[in-house]
Amino acid sequence: MVSWIISRLVVLIFGTLYPAYSSYKAVKTKNVKEYVKWMMYWIIFALFTTAETFTDLFLPWFPFYYELKIAFVIWLLSPYTKGSSVLYRKFVHPTLSSKEQEIDEYLSQAKDRSYEAVVQFGRRGLNVAATAAVTAAAKGQGALSERLRSFSMQDLTMIRGESIDDPTEQISNAQTQAQSTPRNITETVDNSAG
Repeated sequence: MVSWIISRLVVLIFGTLYPAYSSYKAVKTKNVKEYVKWMMYWIIFALFTTAETFTDLFLPWFPFYYELKIAFVIWLLSPYTKGSSVLYRKFVHPTLSSKEQEIDEYLSQAKDRSYEAVVQFGRRGLNVAATAAVTAAAKGQGALSERLRSFSMQDLTMIRGESIDDPTEQISNAQTQAQSTPRNITETVDNSAG
């Protein structure tokens, strides 16, 4: 456990933070030689990080595994060994140069497929959202119409405090109210004028 913690700290500080600051300095001074040096380092470090993800799962039981990782990161950074430069020039550059066209084609196809997948996923998402909106609107409209249908004439008269059991009486009361309403309005106008 202690080896793991020390290994993580060394990789974080010496493998990431120090090279990041040195890269910043190279950019600031616009030194092309330093650019190249740190670009080679970052390519090797990216490969190391990728490999480390898998080796951390399968090889932590190996004796001195974490100590070897620490030694490898220091070897990559050391100005005496120039480990990242050696690995890049001997292995990475020749391999990438010979496979560059195939890798570019693969990346182009992957980019096209991923774009098509995102567009197709977006269309499906919009269809699901539209269907859900229409369904919700239809259910909402059905609930509203059911609610409005429940308000019969009897319900309305009960709201005003009248309880009438005979439907013919309901109709005659409604007609009486309709005929008396203009007279009430006229009386109100006459009373306010006088």
